[in-house]
Amino acid sequence: MKQPHHSPHLPYSAYLVERRDLSEDTSLFRIAPEADALTELSSFVPGQFVQLSVPGGGEIPISPADLPAAQGTVELCVRRVGHVTELLHKLEPGAQLGLRGPFGCGFPLDDMAGRPVLLLAGGLGIAPLRSLLMHLLRQRERYGDITLMYGAKQPGLMLFREELAALAAAGGMRLYLTVDFAPEQLEGGYSCAIGLLPDLLKGFRFDAANTYAAVCGPPPLYRCLVADLERAGVAAQRILLSLERRMRCGVGRCCHCAIGQKLCCVDGPVFRASDLKGIPEAL
Repeated sequence: MKQPHHSPHLPYSAYLVERRDLSEDTSLFRIAPEADALTELSSFVPGQFVQLSVPGGGEIPISPADLPAAQGTVELCVRRVGHVTELLHKLEPGAQLGLRGPFGCGFPLDDMAGRPVLLLAGGLGIAPLRSLLMHLLRQRERYGDITLMYGAKQPGLMLFREELAALAAAGGMRLYLTVDFAPEQLEGGYSCAIGLLPDLLKGFRFDAANTYAAVCGPPPLYRCLVADLERAGVAAQRILLSLERRMRCGVGRCCHCAIGQKLCCVDGPVFRASDLKGIPEAL
C-alpha cells in the first residue's frame, strides 16, 4: 500500500544525541531523526535548511553544518540568541525534538564542478558553509582549488577552528583566518590576521574569471563582499549568497521571508547575486 504523503508542515520526531560547545554562546547539536525523516534528508543539498522545533518553545530555521551522517544523525550549529534557542541549549541528551525539511535551494554543485571555489564566512556564517566545504572535500577530484576565508570578532568566537586548521594541513584546501581584534594570545600555532573579512580579499590573487564564490555571514557583509568580488572579476551569477533569515513556514505560504518578489525559503536561501540585482532590500 502506498504511504500517505507526509505534510511539510508537520515535523518528524527526533531526539538530541549530543551537544558540543563551540564558544560561550554557540553549540553543535547532533540530532537523530526518525527513519522517515532521514529518507527525506537524504536529498539534502548544502545550503538548504531544516526547521527544528523544541516542544513548548517553537521552531527555528537552521542550515545543517554537514550532510547527514552514515549513522543517521544531523549536525546543527545553533547560537543562543532567543527563546527557542535558549530552551534548546538547556536540553539534555535524549530530549525530544521535531525536525522537518530539507527546504529551499542549496548551492549549485553541478555548476561548480571543475571550477575553483572561494568560501567567505563571517561569524556564524561558517555553519552553512561547513556543509558545502565538507561536500567539496569529500568529492575533491570534482572541483578546482578550494579556499576558505573566515572572519570572527575575536579568536574565542571562531567556530571549528581546530577542525579547519586540520583540514587545511591535510592539503585539500587553503585557509585564511582573520579576527576584528585579538585580546588573547593565539594558541595552537594558528596563523590569523587582524582585520575585517573583506581585508583578506585585498591583494588575493585567484582565477576570478572561473571562480564560484559562496558567501554567508552577517547582513552588512554581503554588499561589501559582492562589490569586492565583482571588482576582482567574479561574475554576479557565480557569486552565491546564503541569506538564511526571516523564514517561518519554510514552504512559501506565509511570505514572511519575502525579498522583493522572491521568497527566501523557496527561491533561496542560496541566491546568485545576479538574481538580486535591482531588489533594494535584498542585501
